[in-house]
Amino acid sequence: MLKKGDKKLINGWAFYDWANSVYSLVISTTVFPMYYEAVTNEGGNVQFLGTHWHNTTLYSYALGLSFLIVAFLSPILSAIADYTGNKKRFMQFFCLLGSISVMSLFFFTGKENIWVGIIFSMLASIGFWGSIVFYNAYLPEVADPEDHDRVSAKGFMLGYAGSVLLLAFNLSMVMKPELYGITDSTLPARISFLSVGIWWFGFAQITFSRLPNNPFKRKPEKNFIFKGYRELQLVLKEIKTQGQLKILLISFFLYSIGVQAVILLASTFGTKDLGLEDQNLIITILLIQLVGILGAFLFSRLSKKIGNIKALKITVVIWAFACFGAYTLHKDDPSVYLKFYALGGFIGLVFGAIQTLSRSTYSKLIPDNTQDHATYFSFYDVTEKIAIVVGMAIAGVVTSFTNSLRLFILILAVFFIAGFIALSFMKKTKYVK
Repeated sequence: MLKKGDKKLINGWAFYDWANSVYSLVISTTVFPMYYEAVTNEGGNVQFLGTHWHNTTLYSYALGLSFLIVAFLSPILSAIADYTGNKKRFMQFFCLLGSISVMSLFFFTGKENIWVGIIFSMLASIGFWGSIVFYNAYLPEVADPEDHDRVSAKGFMLGYAGSVLLLAFNLSMVMKPELYGITDSTLPARISFLSVGIWWFGFAQITFSRLPNNPFKRKPEKNFIFKGYRELQLVLKEIKTQGQLKILLISFFLYSIGVQAVILLASTFGTKDLGLEDQNLIITILLIQLVGILGAFLFSRLSKKIGNIKALKITVVIWAFACFGAYTLHKDDPSVYLKFYALGGFIGLVFGAIQTLSRSTYSKLIPDNTQDHATYFSFYDVTEKIAIVVGMAIAGVVTSFTNSLRLFILILAVFFIAGFIALSFMKKTKYVK
């Protein structure tokens, strides 16, 4: 078994970001949403399990439900994983669930089998987010606290690089199918879904071959479900006594509402509010990913010099300014697409930075003497999922009254400001400066 701090172990752990980030970029952000809209947009109304829905509403509710399922399951499953020492087995299960579900989207051809698209996109989401809980929980076990910022950044940097590579191939197939001898209009996107699942599952095996299983040599007794629930109660009780961890979770919840809403709704804002074409959105998304590599690297180095708290506060301030900037954009402006690109580059600088610093800072605040890393990170994950649900709910209410996301973008700036204020109450600890 590789020892903590071993370069081979750290690289193996970080490589899971390379494996799974293609789901975030291709399925959550670009190809699948565009494909779903294209094959279900005729009339906008679809039938699902005998009920009638608006296509966008059905997809939004399906994703929201997947987030709630993960938020409900992850704490108890993480506690069981910690108690039994089977964290890697749980991570492998969710990886397998997610990758097979993504590959199954190949059979989603249109309205006639929309249930395939909805059911398997939900299962893919559960698989992705479920595996991330256990993946994040390995960070304290693969690297020492002083290296968490650098190692966390390495993961996100690999993720952005890998996902851009696969997306570039997928987009070439979607936009120029004739180069590949493809005549079926739905086939390029469906092959993209297949490639994501294969990429995710295939490269994940490098990670699984290096991560330890049961590193603390736990020997579980019978009734492990009940024992796991007890473990969950104990960790929750511990968190309630840790002031700095609670403050970070509050701040993380507030600014995650903004971060996740931008990730999920940026393309909708660009098309419906600014009238941008798909190619404009694709360029912006690629720009965010590429600049995100630089941002994750720079802020991991900056945090080493000025500390996690100050570095996080800088990212939150930049996010707030980005929201104000987005609010000022108008579709009548002839150069709106150029300003949207500039905004994308601005966001890209802190896109990876805020995620990597949040993960590493939380990891540093977990007590040194605990072995319940998955359980601790399940609360981090639940906080993020609840933030997503709250953000989507607010977006729904605002758009129902204004038929636009512009006011919602301005509201997001308020959440970033609130997150900044919460961070201001954090004090320095042994590893968090």
